[in-house]
Amino acid sequence: MERLERSGRWLRAGLAGGRVSRRLPWLLLAIVLLGSALKDGDLVPETPMQNKRNPLNVYFVKVAWAWTFWLLLPFITVTTYQFAKSKFLYGATKSVLMVLRRLSALAVGTAIWYICTGLFMYIENLTGTCSTSGKLNEPRQLYATKQECHQNNGIWDGFDISGHCFLLSYCALMIMEEVAVLEGLSIDQNSKLRVVINGLFVSLCFLTMIWVFMFLCTAIYFHDFSQKLLGVLIGLSAWYGTYRFWYLKPFSPGLPLPNIPLSSKKHSYSR
Repeated sequence: MERLERSGRWLRAGLAGGRVSRRLPWLLLAIVLLGSALKDGDLVPETPMQNKRNPLNVYFVKVAWAWTFWLLLPFITVTTYQFAKSKFLYGATKSVLMVLRRLSALAVGTAIWYICTGLFMYIENLTGTCSTSGKLNEPRQLYATKQECHQNNGIWDGFDISGHCFLLSYCALMIMEEVAVLEGLSIDQNSKLRVVINGLFVSLCFLTMIWVFMFLCTAIYFHDFSQKLLGVLIGLSAWYGTYRFWYLKPFSPGLPLPNIPLSSKKHSYSR
């Protein structure tokens, strides 16, 4: 527990003031530019990460939204309720309603993930053609989707917007926005709840590191530059459109830190 507390304190110090969340979008864009340049120049070393079957890709990236969703769900629930109680802002009922309002950000994120990934597949099917190694005498078959093409051992050539660049950038930025609540959270040093929050916080930070690392691997080993750039721009747009625009409005899930006067922030989670 002591090690967990030290890890949480060190990570909170690194995230204090929102420096990481402000610089992360620029870092992601820089990774796409640099990674693409290395890939196009054949300057990329051979590593296990260029194999799509590597464990991080199979067990984490392929289900990136599930990892992000199920770790943010308890974190948002506990921290939002505790924040409301510690500031004496609401009664129990209104605190629960505030929790539900903030959890709706996960529903928004799920909708963004579902719509964008579906759109990417639609564009790839719309722009693609299938190449098969059929016999010369056999009539050429036309396939409407990438799935049909692969079922017949074909190779589908379409405009494949990088879903990895989109989702990993969006998930990493969303996590950074949500953990900002710790800047204004008051909780007892020896509380069991603090241990739970610390565990979730450290897990979310570790998950973000995986997302950024796998984003780097995607930029270096996979996709064309235009496909990666469009993917990350859509991810950044989804983050900016929600946390920097819509969530500032009254009828929205709201931000992790409500607009509370600074004088009410007497206690910090890091004490």
